[in-house]
Formats: sequence, structure tokens, C-alpha cells
Amino acid sequence: MYLATLIFLYALITETILILGYSYVTRRAYQWYINFTKDKRVAKQQKLKRDLLVLKNELSQTSSQDEFAKWAKMRRKLDKGMADLEKLTSDINFNKASFELRAKSVLWFLVHGTRTIIVMWFARQATFYLPKGWFGPAEWFLWMPLAPKGAVSVAIWMSACRQVIKQSVSMFNDFILHKIKADPVEN
Repeated sequence: MYLATLIFLYALITETILILGYSYVTRRAYQWYINFTKDKRVAKQQKLKRDLLVLKNELSQTSSQDEFAKWAKMRRKLDKGMADLEKLTSDINFNKASFELRAKSVLWFLVHGTRTIIVMWFARQATFYLPKGWFGPAEWFLWMPLAPKGAVSVAIWMSACRQVIKQSVSMFNDFILHKIKADPVEN
């Protein structure tokens, strides 16, 4: 039963990743990565945004006709700050894209590659044994491809777990979430 539970948990994790989507998972992973590493570029970007906002407010309060020299100096400073912000944002976005590409590759391997490895590694092992005669002639299908006769193979058990999880999520969406959306709570 240990193998059956392990495979069910693996199927639950991988199906959760597939349901949420690679993009959502990688975005969240990037946010955690940024918070964990305390990236100085992001802190610098946020400080630069705040400074530029303050400078923009000061510039809007300064008359370009009455105080032209002060206004021109502030305008040049604002333009330089905006150029720096664009360069910094571009650099951060490039790093984010490369992180997401690597993370999506790892996720793809985690979802699809490890599934193949698990099925091949445990191909000759029984996930669990069935009582004799319960499934009649269909019993041979459950031990396919290489499990012992009278047992459920890892490939069949993994497919069954994945289908149960998918159908459970589908039923949850159709019945529970649909009912919540249809019957809004009145205050």
C-alpha cells in the first residue's frame, strides 16, 4: 500500500501543477525567489519609481514659464531617471523570462519525465493485489504491462489516480463553484 499511496500523492502534486498551469506556478516561484534572495535590482527599481513619482509631482507644481531654469533642471533629471528605470526594468524582465523558462523546463520534467521514470522503475512491482475473481476476464488488463498476475500495475494505478483527481476537480468546478457563483450571499 505504500507504493499506491506514494503514486497517488505524486499524481496529486503533478495534476495540481497541470491544473494551476505552468505560467502561474512559475510566476509564484519567481515571486518567492525574489523575496527569498532580496534582489537589489528590484529594491532599486521600487526606490527609483518612488523618487520619480515625487519628482513628477514637484515638476507638475513648478511653472515652466515663471521658473524655467528650475523646471528644465527637474525635467532633465526626470528624463534621466525614466531612462534608468526603463533600462533596469528591461534587465529585470529579461532575468524573469530566463528564470521562468528554466522553471517551466524543470516543471515539465517533474510532471512528465518523472512519471515515465516511475512507471519504468516500478514496472515489475505490484501496486497492490486484487481479490481473485473480482474483475473476471478484465483482470489481465490491470496487471499490464509487466506487473505480477492478479495485481494492479503502476501504470494503471497512476492513470486511475490522475483520472480520479481530474474528475474530482471537474465536479468541484461544476457543482460547488457554479452554485457559489449562482447564489451570491446577500448582505
